[in-house]
Amino acid sequence: MPTRLYPCTPTRLTTWLDCPRRYRFAYLDRPQPPKGPPWAHNSIGAAVHSALADWYGLPIHRRTPQEGQRLVRKRWLSEGFRDDEQSAQAADRAVGWVFEYLNGVDPAFEPVGVERTVSTPTRTLVLSGRVDRIDDRPAVHPAQTGDLLNSDPDDDDEIPPDPGGLVIVDYKTGRYVPDGDDARSSLALAVYAVSAARTLRRPCSRVELHHLPSGTRAVAQHSPAGLERKVAEAESIAADCSRADEAFRAGDRGDAVFAPKPSGQCSWCDFRRHCPEGQAAAPEREPWSSVVGLPPVRSAQS
Repeated sequence: MPTRLYPCTPTRLTTWLDCPRRYRFAYLDRPQPPKGPPWAHNSIGAAVHSALADWYGLPIHRRTPQEGQRLVRKRWLSEGFRDDEQSAQAADRAVGWVFEYLNGVDPAFEPVGVERTVSTPTRTLVLSGRVDRIDDRPAVHPAQTGDLLNSDPDDDDEIPPDPGGLVIVDYKTGRYVPDGDDARSSLALAVYAVSAARTLRRPCSRVELHHLPSGTRAVAQHSPAGLERKVAEAESIAADCSRADEAFRAGDRGDAVFAPKPSGQCSWCDFRRHCPEGQAAAPEREPWSSVVGLPPVRSAQS
């Protein structure tokens, strides 16, 4: 019998890379260990993502920046904030980010996918993921856009022209401003590109990180060889995940397979309370810690 393809998402793969113990907690232990309290930054990201998805579902005549503001208010989540005042301040900023972002969007442009699930088989896997937005655009030279672009290292040109086709768009709302290197190195974005090309039967080599607080777009243009490397990377990580899954089912659930990787990121881990090594590695954070000092709105808006 042929070997069964291993189904996985980029999040599952990167969770294993970050910390095998957290991988066990998140994907294998049942019942799952209780998580810590919700994070305020996750509430902001969820509200903004939902509002932008809703915006593209509106009739064209209603796709205005003001309507985007209303949708953020409608979708707002108050979980994780210190109090109502902090939640309201964060909502005002998120409303401003979305207003500014939509000021630069053509309301008549129709993406080919919004919150679209895409999937592709490889030699050993079935990769899948949910994409914030998939555009279909004509060819444009990056010099015309002002994007923070990182070309594929296999390409001869420092900034290659965009051949057109499908484009993966991923929204970001955190304090960190991603650049072209972040876009190019992202396993998730590359997996989305390969999966979108397979699902929608059109070429896809361009990926973008749209950072709403700063108004920047970090872009990478992948070559076919670059995407093949990313698929091979996913297959290599998934092979480790599959072996760990088998060990777990066989009863091996200790640190020999699921060793923790303590780091500063342990402060933000949902399962920190169940991990002594993580508690020792990084201080505990309040659920609202990451929203203190959020980037302000870039210009006045109503």
